[in-house]
Amino acid sequence: MVTREKNQARLDRDTFRMSGDQDTFAGTMPVREGYGFDTVRLEHWMADHVESFVGPLTIEQFKGGQSNPTYKLLTPCCAYVMRRKPPGAILKGAHAVEREAKAIAALGQAGFPVAHMYGLCVDEDVIGTSFYVMEMVEGRIFWNGTFPGISREGRPAYFDAMNATLARLHQIDCRSIGLAEYGKSGDYISRQIGLWTKQYLGDEDAGRDPNMDRLIEWLPAHIPAGDETTIVHGDFRCDNMIFHPTEPRVIAVLDWELSTLGHPLADFAYHAMMYRMPYNVLAGIGGVDIESLNIPSELDYVSAYCRRTGRNEIAHYAYYLAFNFFRLAAILHGIKGRVVRGTAVSAHASRRSESFPELAKLAWQQVR
Repeated sequence: MVTREKNQARLDRDTFRMSGDQDTFAGTMPVREGYGFDTVRLEHWMADHVESFVGPLTIEQFKGGQSNPTYKLLTPCCAYVMRRKPPGAILKGAHAVEREAKAIAALGQAGFPVAHMYGLCVDEDVIGTSFYVMEMVEGRIFWNGTFPGISREGRPAYFDAMNATLARLHQIDCRSIGLAEYGKSGDYISRQIGLWTKQYLGDEDAGRDPNMDRLIEWLPAHIPAGDETTIVHGDFRCDNMIFHPTEPRVIAVLDWELSTLGHPLADFAYHAMMYRMPYNVLAGIGGVDIESLNIPSELDYVSAYCRRTGRNEIAHYAYYLAFNFFRLAAILHGIKGRVVRGTAVSAHASRRSESFPELAKLAWQQVR
């Protein structure tokens, strides 16, 4: 139970934003009840740790980022973003903002597009939990995978920018930027299958699904040969990126909570799942007329990644898709269990959990 709830705490959040949830998750709101803190203490910390900081602070809370609450810190001259662990009792190892801060700082030093990291605070006397403060990057976030508002002629460049950014991440040497111990090396897919199989089988309240039961037998028996280890984002999609205000260029990748060392092809396939993901889930574009929108084909998108990473092809591409649909289905199964038990935090949890059997079916379809 502890393992299941620990991992669900990391994933039962805005991971499953629906394509139409722009109003739900975009922008800020007043700080939610129970999520406030001593602003004066935070001002004192920032004065000591953030260069050129001048108060006073005005605090707003972002609508998204509900696993690790995220705040907009406004001053008379500029704005910052703060991510913190949620208040109250949490499971050991969950909501590891320290890991996020480490990855962002290291990748920023390597020139990868992330927000500038101002500092990490692990002194809980300041606001009650550990937190970090980073740059407020101004740009555009697209919550819909079809990139509405972008011209038909301009749309391919935005897809190419996402492709190039992920390829660039997978080519960074983790050792050279101090992230050699950021996760375990090797057997990423096997370990992930084992983790989510245990989660699925252990949550009896959410019931069983025949496609998941088939996948539990098939996936571990068919893991492709040729293991690789790179930095992986774990949740790379359009609404976790900030694009330049006017150009088709990624200026900051957000939400590093699921990042670790893992298999780059699994990470890419998670991103490329958008082509087969239902339109109402995870900014998917499955079923969309991509030709009329001038969105690159899935084949062309895979080929572009291969070209950038020096590959001729992605052998066993369908396997990596099946693995990722299985992983997502297992996560939704966990959310369903929490809905049944009445412990789901998100008001949207019931709607999200309804997609579980559809994703399980999609996972098995990749196998077939």
